[in-house]
Amino acid sequence: MIQRTDQLPTIELDGRQITFHPGESLLEVASRSGVQIPTLCHDPRLDPAGACRSCLVEVEGQRRLLPSCATPAVDGQKVTASPEHSPRIERHRKSLFSLYLTEHPGEDHPDGVERGAPNKLVRAAKAFGAEDWGKLENLRDDLLGDRSHDENPYIQFDSDLCILCAKCTRYCDEVESVSAITLAGRGSETTIATPDGRSLLDTTCEMCGGCVAVCPTGAMGEKKPKTHKMPVEAELEKVRTTCNYCGVGCQFDLNVDPAAREGGGEIVKVTSPTPAPPPPTPQPRGRTGGSTARTRCGKGRFGYDFLHHEDRLKTPLVRGADGELHPATWDEALAAAAAGLRGVQERHGKDALAFVSSSRCTVEENFLVQKLSRAVFGTNNVHQCAAT
Repeated sequence: MIQRTDQLPTIELDGRQITFHPGESLLEVASRSGVQIPTLCHDPRLDPAGACRSCLVEVEGQRRLLPSCATPAVDGQKVTASPEHSPRIERHRKSLFSLYLTEHPGEDHPDGVERGAPNKLVRAAKAFGAEDWGKLENLRDDLLGDRSHDENPYIQFDSDLCILCAKCTRYCDEVESVSAITLAGRGSETTIATPDGRSLLDTTCEMCGGCVAVCPTGAMGEKKPKTHKMPVEAELEKVRTTCNYCGVGCQFDLNVDPAAREGGGEIVKVTSPTPAPPPPTPQPRGRTGGSTARTRCGKGRFGYDFLHHEDRLKTPLVRGADGELHPATWDEALAAAAAGLRGVQERHGKDALAFVSSSRCTVEENFLVQKLSRAVFGTNNVHQCAAT
């Protein structure tokens, strides 16, 4: 049953009357209404934490600013979310981002402030006019170990970029239910760590790369693009496609350096699309998922090297009379395959043939395989690997 909009509760947001569904947070209502509230620790798939404090808004009757990600909308509330309508919010965001930058690398850092993924903190600080209050010493030990020398080939942690938003540890716990990483230490020495400081390969980590995807500053980054000195994400072109490792159909973005390989282009990394927002009606979050976005697995996120491997076939090969494989055209290869299948059918009967399709193929291609088996060769011996 669809609830009528005139029966929905409303709040006053920056002077506008906005309807909302019971259970929505102020951040969700604002985002849906086109009011942009900065946030560094929020993800629609995670339980609200209110850790970064960048999404604070002013609610009439409340003495303090409230985190919009963790504050539910209540009928009749009067909320101010934009700095244009509240000098208090403008002052808070400017001061907050200025404080964040005191423990964050500056533009003069040899590796820069964007070492892979876009640094949302630095971009937000520029947008809100954060001031340079100097730099404080980073007291965090890299309890995850030096990622550049860790045995794991995929994930690298830079403690000086970390802002302790805990998105990586929360994602690992709430979405993947793995808990391979956690917050360790106290006070200014708090950092991201593994049990006993072990390599990620020696933990329950599944190498899904979810921690890399949710990190707002690039502290959790991909090792391969960094060790090969490839361009940062902001310099790459994104191409949306579907993962071909299984039949689930996960969408991701290929990040391509168009100037690499003499202008032929090279895939530098794979990133996740922006998570879809949760439905407007109250839904369980965390482990059950408040978003329609699928998570990537390790193969989908990191297994793209085969695309440019030197041993990858670039032309069909047909075995000749000498028993060796020789380059051929597609017409020659298809004719040879058809002749071989017909030969088996004539010698041993149609049921001597069997066809196995791949989950990496599209639905249309899989349909054609079974049609080839049943309609052309007359056998029902056809299977698809995703069915097992």
